[in-house]
Parts: sequence; structure tokens; C-alpha cells
Amino acid sequence: MSAKDAKSGSARKERRKREDAFEIWLKRGLHQLFDDVAQEPIPEELLRLIEEDRDT
Repeated sequence: MSAKDAKSGSARKERRKREDAFEIWLKRGLHQLFDDVAQEPIPEELLRLIEEDRDT
């Protein structure tokens, strides 16, 4: 393996580490913002509209 190949592989690993760190940060942030909302019950009116659409 040449020095250039090793440097290129090292750069890819570093970029992947940054991408992984960003994804972890993003997932945590989104969970903090939206987990409570996602746990709320679906409004009856919305369920009714979905059922009506399903029937047509």
C-alpha cells in the first residue's frame, strides 16, 4: 500500500467518524424534540378521515 493510499484510507475513516458523530447528534436532537409528540394519541377526527379515505 502506498503512502497516498494509506492517507486516502485514513481520510475516509476520519470522514466516516464525523458522519457517525453527526448522525448520533441528529438522532438525539430529533428524539428530544419529537418523542413527546410521537407518543400523543392520534386525534379521532384524523382517524375518521383516514377510515373514510380507506373506504373510497
